[in-house]
Amino acid sequence: MWVGFAAFVVVAIAIDLLVMEKQGAHKVSLKEAAGWSVLWFSLSFVFVALLWWYLNVNQGRDVANTVSMQFITGYLVEKSLSVDNIFVFLMIFTYFSVPAEHQKRALIIGIIGAIVLRAILILAGAWLLDSFHWLLYVFGAFLVLTGIKMWFSANKEPDVGQNPILKFLYKHIKISPDFEGEKLSFRRNGVKYFTPLFVVLIMIGVTDIIFAVDSIPAIFAITKDPFIVLTANIFAILGLRALYFLLADLADRFHLLAYGLALVLVFIGTKMLIIDLYKIPVGVALGVTATLIAGSMFASFYSKHRDKKGE
Repeated sequence: MWVGFAAFVVVAIAIDLLVMEKQGAHKVSLKEAAGWSVLWFSLSFVFVALLWWYLNVNQGRDVANTVSMQFITGYLVEKSLSVDNIFVFLMIFTYFSVPAEHQKRALIIGIIGAIVLRAILILAGAWLLDSFHWLLYVFGAFLVLTGIKMWFSANKEPDVGQNPILKFLYKHIKISPDFEGEKLSFRRNGVKYFTPLFVVLIMIGVTDIIFAVDSIPAIFAITKDPFIVLTANIFAILGLRALYFLLADLADRFHLLAYGLALVLVFIGTKMLIIDLYKIPVGVALGVTATLIAGSMFASFYSKHRDKKGE
């Protein structure tokens, strides 16, 4: 199963890169983004169907149902938290005025880096939790605190220009004021310059590290099986680029989603903290997570509609 999934990821990324090279630099249309989003979403459920069939044959119906539910819950959590990534990516692209035709390459390179990073962190996390059970309480407390912090900082846009990583880059390397196509660096008069696109890639990478610290403990509250944790994470990441172009123009319509995600983190953190006292069933966790996310999205649309009606 590990080998098969690794082969699938390599092939999927290779196809994505080949399609990108064939199309060249271009602005991703809403239709194209919707098509890719449906494809990745469908593939994730084809995967869980195959997983259920394999486990049902080899380990029985109960195990197949439990593990499949864990994957779906983990995938939903990771997919939802990735929406927060999208809003940050949008701020980064807006700050650097990244042309629409260059955003696709920046995202796919960032996604490849994210897959490698998540794989390392997940395998390390699985080993740590297997060796030190008490870390569950640390992760749980961290998620609860993160959720509370997210609630109070919701809809407060950070100042990208004050980011310490960005300040460090501007201080230690020469950055050209303009883009040079899709190049990350170039030489002019014997001096090496890095383009704003290179800086954008660094910022995306740092952003993913920060979000990985939140999302990986969140899915470990659902299952400690490293295979399920990794596959749910990677399926969510593979569809991130398409989801970005699908939601980028709708960011303001999901202004209450951050509150829903904050509640999800608090709920999952609490689930992790009380795991030795009471294990919340996976089905209940899935229902609560789906309700909080769907409720915050509905509330966002409803409040916007009400405001427009009032105007």
